[in-house]
Amino acid sequence: MSEKNQRYDVVVIGGGAAGLSGALALARARRSVLVIDAGSPRNAPASHVHNYLGREGTPPSELLAIGRAEAADYGAEVVRGEVVSAEKVADGFRVVREDGSVLRARRLLVTTGIVDELPAVEGLAERWGNEVLHCPYCHGWEVRDMPVGVLAASPMAVHQALLWRQWTDDVVLFRDGRPDFSDEEYERLAARGIAVVDGEVAALEVADDRLTGVRLAGGTVIPREAVVVQPRFTARSAVLEGLGLRPTELTVGEHVVGSYIESDAAGATAVPGVWVAGNVADPMGQVIGASAAGLKAASVINMDLVTDDTDRAVEARRAPFSAEAERQVTERVLGDRRHGLQETR
Repeated sequence: MSEKNQRYDVVVIGGGAAGLSGALALARARRSVLVIDAGSPRNAPASHVHNYLGREGTPPSELLAIGRAEAADYGAEVVRGEVVSAEKVADGFRVVREDGSVLRARRLLVTTGIVDELPAVEGLAERWGNEVLHCPYCHGWEVRDMPVGVLAASPMAVHQALLWRQWTDDVVLFRDGRPDFSDEEYERLAARGIAVVDGEVAALEVADDRLTGVRLAGGTVIPREAVVVQPRFTARSAVLEGLGLRPTELTVGEHVVGSYIESDAAGATAVPGVWVAGNVADPMGQVIGASAAGLKAASVINMDLVTDDTDRAVEARRAPFSAEAERQVTERVLGDRRHGLQETR
């Protein structure tokens, strides 16, 4: 294992919108920053980012490339790789990468995101981010007025169907063997013209690289051009768990829909010196929200470091006088002028 002497004010684990936004702000605050990017952003299958003011319709890869360049312009380092572990040590954190190299950090900002766990329906994963969707605010406009199917993969299915009805009047809800809906739910669905199809969903039908329908176990195919599914949002929390931070269940009403890492409003976790931002802390957040969370965490991290720097300076100032202490102060204040190498005015 290669033990390097590289030490950073902040190591950012995760190179998505949250991590790069935090890195940019910290680099502009003249902090030494390293971003370690695994290169597997959650929205990689999507063709465009939406609801990001000023960047509407930008491809995700392009947005991240812009972010990496902007952070690098201010001195942040961005490298590709995985972090296999992080541990708290006396002077901060010891971070181990997959190549065995070891880095030191005074603070950590973890923006590792989540994994979208999909139901085991043939063809579903292959069309994820294309015609298989979950967020109407991200993709509703793109499938407006199209035949949309909602797969009842969670107890939120009726809610999803009613929500997507805002973008199209052709919505079909596939019950897929889930418990029957209540009379009130059926009434609400009927009032909005949403049909309910019983029977198990076997697969998605695709032709010419386009979704064409939903095939039931009995062989019947219901023509659809988009399918909505509720994935389980699972936090990418391995590094954080190694630091003692366990995921918390994410619930909507009484229903568990995923997991996340708890933090305060600025992303500070229960482990001093560790912040989180983006989907690992807010699984339902969109890209613009993740970016804002990274900025907010960065500002608090910098203030925390300022406090630490000041505490250290006060401690040094109160230390007993020594020739070495005097030399360090003179060097810091006067620099080359101490040797008469720089003209004074």
